[in-house]
Parts: sequence; C-alpha cells; structure tokens
Amino acid sequence: MDIKEGMILGMGNPLLDISATVSPSLLAKHKLKSNDAILTEDEQIFKDLQTGYKVDYIAGGATQNSIRVAQWILGQKYATSYFGAVGKDSSACILEEKAREAGVKPVYQVTNHPTGRCAVLITGQDRSLVTKLDAANHFTVTHLENSANWEVVSNAQTVYSAGFFLTVSVESMLKVGKFCAETNRTYCLNLSAPFLVQFFKDQMMSVMPYADIVFGNETEAMTFAEVHNLPTRDIREIAKRISMLPKENGSRGRLVIITQGSDPVVCVNEGKVLEFQAEKLPANRIVDTNGAGDAFVGGFLAQYAQGRPLDVAVRCGIWAATHIIQRSGCTLPEKMDFCMTAA
Repeated sequence: MDIKEGMILGMGNPLLDISATVSPSLLAKHKLKSNDAILTEDEQIFKDLQTGYKVDYIAGGATQNSIRVAQWILGQKYATSYFGAVGKDSSACILEEKAREAGVKPVYQVTNHPTGRCAVLITGQDRSLVTKLDAANHFTVTHLENSANWEVVSNAQTVYSAGFFLTVSVESMLKVGKFCAETNRTYCLNLSAPFLVQFFKDQMMSVMPYADIVFGNETEAMTFAEVHNLPTRDIREIAKRISMLPKENGSRGRLVIITQGSDPVVCVNEGKVLEFQAEKLPANRIVDTNGAGDAFVGGFLAQYAQGRPLDVAVRCGIWAATHIIQRSGCTLPEKMDFCMTAA
C-alpha cells in the first residue's frame, strides 16, 4: 500500500514535554522522587524549570509519541494526523511547531484551558515526570462534528488511541470506532496502564468491540486477567482471551499484541499464538525506558498501515523501541534505517 497523507490518525492527550537535566535540589524543593511519575495542579515546578535550566521541548503524550515514531518511519510529510485538546497559549504554539517539525499534522481542538505539559526532570539516569493535564482533559466529540475534522477521520485507514484517552472522551472513541467498523478501517486501542484496566473498566469494555488491534504490556495483561476474573495468569492465554472478546466488525479477527520488555512479544492473530524475540540490550546502553511502549506501537503501525506482514510490523516495533530506550525521552535520531529484510 502506498504511503498517503493522513493514513494514520492518533487521538489522545497532547502534552508539551519540557525536559532538562536538573539539580537534585529542584526535586527536593518540590518533594519529588528521582524516578517517578505524578500528576500535579501546581504551576511552580514549570516556572522553576523554565527559568532555571536550559530546556528541550518535545510534542509528547503517549498517543502523540506513537504517532511521531510512525511518522518518522513513514517519512512522507503529514502521513500521520493527530487530534487532542490544547489551550490558547505559547505552549500550544510550541507543541504545534514541534509536531509539524516531526512531520505530523496536528488538528488540535482549542479550549479555554492551559495546554497540558509534562516536566521531565533528569538526574543522572533517572527521570521524574510531573504532568499537568489541563486542556488535554477537555477534548470533546464536537471537534469530530466539524466537517473538515471529520474528513481527517475519513482519510485515515488506521486510527489509534492510547487507553489514557478513555479518561477524557469515550464518546469520541466510540464515534470513530463505529465508523471504522462500518467502513472496514483499522481501529487500535492500548490498555496503557493497570489503573485504566482497573478503574476505567466499563469505558474500556465499551470501546473494546470496535478494537481490531489491542496493544498492552505484561503488567496490563495480568491486571486485565485479575479484573475480569480470567482463570489464567499465562500471558499467551490472556492475549487469546482478549482476542476472543465480542467484536463489532466480524469480517476480521482481533489482533492482540503484548510486549514483555526484553522477553518475547506475544501476538494472537486469527486464533494463533505467535512469539517474536525482543532485542536485549546491555544495561549500559539503556538510557530511558519511558517511551518504549509508545515507540513499539509507532513502529508497528508504520508497517501495518502499509499492508506489510505481521512479522515485519512486529520487528519494526521492536526495532523502534530498542532505538528509543537508548535516548533521553521519546526522541528520534535523524536517520531511519529499519531494514525490512533483516533476519
């Protein structure tokens, strides 16, 4: 399949990542741990970071990270699009600029709330993530009811949302999921975090029938088994059970993909369980594992959306994740050198 403008659409919670190597005293001042991720309503950490340190800006948020990675691999400008809510502020301008720099076409919904940000505080090999969601929490289905925006949906062959979007606009996910089922497009969902599986169970299961591809990691899969009282704790069997959940578009089965860090990637495709070896890196080459899952999805979707075989798509996901964990944050090297024919 040829690469076309807007062939992959992401819908999620856009965050402007503001990243810097900081003094441990900054963490102490704000009572932060060196290797942690928290939500905040406090503005001061962002002021301290931007006035006291040299910062880098990245178009972040889980879904937007995956879309940036897919775009990097596809290469053609605006092969990917992205929906999410931002504010009317300088952070939104920087976020849009960074997304476009990466080749992604951002189609943001502008709200009266400040743009969501994530302070990425680096001390040595540790990263403390402090997120203020703000506008990202206020995306509404009305954005999809605009005809120009709906055209972005209808141009996409593959749509992806991380599970975090379940906390924001299930209505939007259902509207797009139903459209994908009716028109035989590919709708993808990520379990994303154990707390979503536990506390947003109803929202997740309302969207699940429309999901043609479900991504997750082993911890999320285990949590899914516990929450849904599955009589197994075997990842292969859990993936199989997820693949067999009711599905709206009966013309194809549900593909389930569970990553396990450096252990094999488990896939269930058309009822068959497959495993793909992940690449194990020595500890001294691993810089930051935070973006690994997002990168895997981006690598996978870039190949899958072009109609490439499952093994090529999975290998590209592993390759992308392996690249990302050797860098700080979900950032990309200039050269994209994935080889489809490599063993």
